[in-house]
Order: sequence, then C-alpha cells, then structure tokens
Amino acid sequence: MNTTETLQERRRRSARALSRASRAELADLWQSWPDPPEVEHLRAPETGLVMVQGRVGGGGDRFNLGEATVTRATVRVRETGSEAVGTAYVLGTDHEHAELAAIFDAMLNSSMHDTVLRDVIAALEHRQLAHDAEHYAQGRSTVVEFFTAARENSGADEDDE
Repeated sequence: MNTTETLQERRRRSARALSRASRAELADLWQSWPDPPEVEHLRAPETGLVMVQGRVGGGGDRFNLGEATVTRATVRVRETGSEAVGTAYVLGTDHEHAELAAIFDAMLNSSMHDTVLRDVIAALEHRQLAHDAEHYAQGRSTVVEFFTAARENSGADEDDE
C-alpha cells in the first residue's frame, strides 16, 4: 500500500474489494483464518433499497437512475483485550456476504490490520484485476472496425435533379 494513501482512500479500497468479492471467496478466507476472533452482531444483515444516481454526461447534473437492492451488516470483533467494529454494504440480498465483509472490515480496524490487508484485500484485488483484464480482453476480441469509403463528390449531384 502506498504510504501517502489516506485513511479514507484505504477504507474505500478495502470496501470495494470486499463488496466485489464473491461470498465463496470470503468464506474460504474466513474458514482458513488461523485464529479467528470472536464476532458479535451489532446490526444483523438486513436488506433494503438505495436510490442510484447518475450524472448527465458523466459530470453534469444528477438524476435518479433507479433503485438497487443492498444488504448491510455491522459486527464487532474481539481479540485478546481489544475490539473493533466493522460495517459492510454489498449489492444484492446475500446476508452471509455482507456479514463476512463486515467481519473483515472490523479486522481491518483492529491490530490484525496489516495481516488482513496483505492476505485478504491484496489477494482479492489481484483476483479482481485478473478477472477484469480477462473480461476486457473478451470484449475487445468482439470489436468490429467499420470502414467506409468517402464519396468522391461530397456535394449534391447536378444530374440528380
């Protein structure tokens, strides 16, 4: 991680990696965690709707695009005398995904921070970058370039009248 990265950028990066990961990826990482902390649910996973906004031309006025289903969870993890709180929001209705993402978020706020960054966040980002590159390559392979021959006379034909 870049040393000039702010706390907000670090949280955004971690939240993105955790929310884009699959439930199976997070479950595998959690099951293989060497000494898992005790987990307490502060807010059990719950599903609701959020309004998705877009911007005209990508940077202009905002407009309501539609609603998206989101699941959120908040947990507290405890380890040898310390505790930390984590929250996660994921698209869809997968309660276990939201819970696992919240657990790793809480661990990022604890003394396990460096280990979680290295073993979870960096690993997820690496997989997601590889996945994105593969999908980009597949999309580029279907691109068709169209060429048209310009008309020799771009003006109106006098004979057409």
